[in-house]
Amino acid sequence: MLKQCRAVLERELFYMWRDKSLRHILLIGPLLGLLLFAGVYSYQRIGDIPTGIVDLDNSSTSRLVVSELKNTQNLQAAAYFDSFAQLEESIKRGEVIVGVVIPDNFGKNVALHRQTKVAVFIDGMNMAYATNASSAILTVTRTFGAQVGIQTLIAQGIQPNQAQEAYQSIAFPEEAWFNPTLNYAYFTVLGFALNIWQQCLTLAACMTIIGENGLASWFQIKTSGISSAVLFFCKSLVHIGVFMLVVLPLYYLAFVVFKLPLACGWLNLLSFTLIFTIALHSLGMMMSSISRNAVNATRYGMIIALPAFVISGYTWPLEAMPQWFQHVAWLLPQTWFFQGINYLTFKNPGWGFMSHYYLALGLMAVLFYSAAALRLMVENLLPKGGI
Repeated sequence: MLKQCRAVLERELFYMWRDKSLRHILLIGPLLGLLLFAGVYSYQRIGDIPTGIVDLDNSSTSRLVVSELKNTQNLQAAAYFDSFAQLEESIKRGEVIVGVVIPDNFGKNVALHRQTKVAVFIDGMNMAYATNASSAILTVTRTFGAQVGIQTLIAQGIQPNQAQEAYQSIAFPEEAWFNPTLNYAYFTVLGFALNIWQQCLTLAACMTIIGENGLASWFQIKTSGISSAVLFFCKSLVHIGVFMLVVLPLYYLAFVVFKLPLACGWLNLLSFTLIFTIALHSLGMMMSSISRNAVNATRYGMIIALPAFVISGYTWPLEAMPQWFQHVAWLLPQTWFFQGINYLTFKNPGWGFMSHYYLALGLMAVLFYSAAALRLMVENLLPKGGI
């Protein structure tokens, strides 16, 4: 029994290592992805958003607005224009992301306590830019609105300290939990790197049955007298072990070198990663069992692996997707993994919450492995009742 297991393990390692392209994908792909995304998001937040200003009033009040815009942390006054048409053309060419137009008689209307408007235009083509720009503009409007309100109360005869207290009587302090600095790198780098990792895993797992010498290799193993259970267990053990070894340096770089947040312990992180690896391998084995050649197996795997991250809810909330789409997403192990890894790294909600993620991934593994075994029985590659 042990000799048979050792023979299959050594054989499987030999075939995985002999495939140079697969070896390079597994060893280099995830690490290269992590380094790539860490470099892309190294600045951690979007600042100095190019802003164009059109001051048609040129009063002391309008210059105060311009000063507030220049002093805002995430905005950078990149250009000043004489007309709206010039500003519009600059936004079209991508020279500025935000446009601010201060109308004629702005200072006069403010002094007379008349309603007036400052037009703000934001290039919505890039949502990351647009979201940060909206937040920065909101900060300016709050600050300037409070200043104008205090000046209005003072003009009505109210003491300056009383006017200031009136505007400060209700405070709405903001406090971001789990990612206080709203760091883009904390949220995106690990998820994108793990996405590359799961794609590489899916590709390798789809080669489990069909990737050596086609189905003929299974006929050879079958005639050697090795039981189906030993064969399945040993081949899966090698793949899962290699997959876990590949993710270890990725985790080390992410959490130790790059200091990404890790709320849970390493044991919780690795155990959850392991159950996902088993589920993903079972899915790949099922894809491999229904494929007639290695090319088709790769195609089937990528059809699942590529969109799985997009619909997992990691970058776009599942709740914002159509109901039927949500149901499809929860049928994939990637959805359970990326949702769960987000909770573990940021919040560590405990076993009571995470247990159904483990259970779902475990049930998927049983289902997919069983489907693969049944398929091989149909192909007469495994004896009935062997697993």
